[in-house]
Amino acid sequence: MTLSDLSVDALNDLHADATAAYADLRSQGLKLDLTRGKPAPAQLDQSNALLCLPGEGDYRAADGTDCRNYGGGQGLPEIREIFAELLNVPVAQLVAGDNASLGVMHDSLVFCLLKGTVDSAGPWVRDPVTFLCPVPGYDRHFALCEQYGITMEPVEFGSNGPDLDTIRRRAAEDPSVRGIWVVPTYANPTGVVYTEDVTRDLLSMPTAAPDFRIFWDNAYAVHHLTDDERPALDVLGMAADAGQPNRVFAFASTSKITFAGAGVSFFASSPDNVAWYLKHLIKRTIGPDKVNHLRHARHLGSADGVRELMRRQRAIIAPKFEQVETILESRLGGRGVATWTRPEGGYFISLDVPDGTASRVVALAKDAGIAMTGAGAAFPYGKDPRDRNIRIAPTFPSPDDVATAIEGLCTCVLLAAAEQQLGRATA
Repeated sequence: MTLSDLSVDALNDLHADATAAYADLRSQGLKLDLTRGKPAPAQLDQSNALLCLPGEGDYRAADGTDCRNYGGGQGLPEIREIFAELLNVPVAQLVAGDNASLGVMHDSLVFCLLKGTVDSAGPWVRDPVTFLCPVPGYDRHFALCEQYGITMEPVEFGSNGPDLDTIRRRAAEDPSVRGIWVVPTYANPTGVVYTEDVTRDLLSMPTAAPDFRIFWDNAYAVHHLTDDERPALDVLGMAADAGQPNRVFAFASTSKITFAGAGVSFFASSPDNVAWYLKHLIKRTIGPDKVNHLRHARHLGSADGVRELMRRQRAIIAPKFEQVETILESRLGGRGVATWTRPEGGYFISLDVPDGTASRVVALAKDAGIAMTGAGAAFPYGKDPRDRNIRIAPTFPSPDDVATAIEGLCTCVLLAAAEQQLGRATA
């Protein structure tokens, strides 16, 4: 029976039970953190061999490059060959950079703003700039736009990607719409996987801006939670086939594969865009950390080596996702107070609670010692217009802590929902 079906007396009883459960939760003195999608220590341990690589005197790449020295702006061929296969892009169109794809996204955006793209009449900053933002989405994408004064327009998600009708209309009618953020595989936080049809529509649609760009953040390309390991789409080939070879800037990294914050980032695009990117990048750096490229190439060995590592990672984190789903179903299922995603990969579960209660739920959880990502964080400007979405990041805590945190979160959801429903029933 859902809360909306309960009588006032039954709601009062539920509210009393939820209040008592919450008081017990607060008394436990918890200090649990589910705010970010961080790898667990056991995941990081899988790559501890990196700490001993490349080894004294063993610093030359396969082509004889001394990795200790300057140069090699596109990155070592060895690491590019491994990830070109995983990302389904040509090796020649892949750049290997420093530790974080967020830095590559930042640079690409700033280069567009200050210099314009290969298809631009001038720098983007000369005119208003708008980005379309599928929601709920990745807060750091939105933070980049906000940092540089880019107007963000939210676009609702469906089961296979964002609302294409809205995207097509806005891109075709408004020349200020210069880009869209896309996490194509296991989107953050919904877990949505963009289908080939949706992707082809995005690549081929008419745009008022001739330099429209898809910021294709393939952060979770190999982060599968099931045996169905979906391969990355040939997005660059599809863009070329659509007559829009320059439309895609693709990004990825090893941050949730090896060491978070000490990995290798990647940029992939058309030959013209790669040349454009490197031309501007060389003004900022004389070359990437090739020693790190070398150690990663030797540690991972091949694309199959990455796949095997990620299967070991899956064995660590998939049970945590199963825990979350089991507890949510047990505590909240059938009550009409929550829906949630059941991702097949990535790092998050997206939880929707009754409209107008997400902020209350997160505040209750925080007061009970359970830190969640802020309500609204997955929306531009941190504002969820329905105040209903909460991102769950279960990877970092231990299994016991995940269970405790989600049980506590469910208590907070029930209390907030009971408060709201009781207020409506007695108004």
